[in-house]
Amino acid sequence: MELRKTAEAGTLRTQEDAYREAYTRFLAGSDEKTATHAYLQDIVEQLPARRVLLDVGPADGTTTRQLAPHFERTVCIEPSEPMRCALALTCPQAQVLAEPVLETTIDARADLALLSHVLYYVPRAQWVATVSRIMEWLAPGGLLLVLLQNPDEACMRMVHHFTGLRFDLRELADDLTALPPALLGDMELDTVPARYRSRDLDEAVTVADFHLSIPGGTSPARDAVKAYVQQHLHDGDGGYVLRHDQHVLRLRRPVR
Repeated sequence: MELRKTAEAGTLRTQEDAYREAYTRFLAGSDEKTATHAYLQDIVEQLPARRVLLDVGPADGTTTRQLAPHFERTVCIEPSEPMRCALALTCPQAQVLAEPVLETTIDARADLALLSHVLYYVPRAQWVATVSRIMEWLAPGGLLLVLLQNPDEACMRMVHHFTGLRFDLRELADDLTALPPALLGDMELDTVPARYRSRDLDEAVTVADFHLSIPGGTSPARDAVKAYVQQHLHDGDGGYVLRHDQHVLRLRRPVR
């Protein structure tokens, strides 16, 4: 998510530094990666072919690294230069394309494509076009997984409270029914549970602010975020818990 520049101890830190710190804190207290990787491993094991993996918006490649060994070839689309630098270290074997989805071409057909937590940064009017473009890069019978947080869980209720924004894959699923049957076959929605826990109020507020830093949203004062965390995320035992279950929209391209 987009992070604003922040001043601390008289030093202006870059957005990238703030992003990495907040993201690291979030991952340290969340079971998201463990749950997601287990879910994806099960999906991979059921694929009829594992020739090409396409990861759209892989960031630093943490998940790409888990999946890539199962495929003959890995292709990534990552417009962020800092993330491409990190990706080169995490997944040096991957072919990395810098152009955005709607401006790039790919000379491969993917058996599995991943669009994980990217649509927050894509204008709602471009969701269908973005997903349709990726579907065109699937091999016959190939699978696209689109991940976003469940808008009904605590994390995204907090986002809606402060920003008014809502991201719902169920709405996208409704829109995608208009795609031609030659492009979209089966479509299913899964839920992958995830939960962040912390006993440190300052850290919980930093993680909450991280989730609130979404393009197009407002920038709430930290005191307001702190008050929200204390009121809504307290677990009753001296700690804080933030449910952030993920929705996974599974889209399969027909074999013929």
